[in-house]
Amino acid sequence: MPNISRDEVAHLAKLARLAVTEEELDVFAGQLDQILDSVAKVSEVAGEDVPPTSHAVPLTNVFREDTVRPGLTQQQALAGAPASEEGRFRVPRILGEEQ
Repeated sequence: MPNISRDEVAHLAKLARLAVTEEELDVFAGQLDQILDSVAKVSEVAGEDVPPTSHAVPLTNVFREDTVRPGLTQQQALAGAPASEEGRFRVPRILGEEQ
């Protein structure tokens, strides 16, 4: 017995605002049914004594600690810029007037 009907696929397509043909509904129903069967098999294997995990091996944080360091002053940051205006980087306009 299929897990998902053709009508349910049509409803999902409507919710997702997808335009699907009658033939696609049949194909998608079969594909979604296979996906749901696979998920059900995985659910059967996972027992009560198996804790949910996101990774097969434990992970540790590899990031360094955040430390406050002095940054550039405005003048230092703008020193290497090809152009600046009013204390900011000046860049060429890339959007037209219609934007």
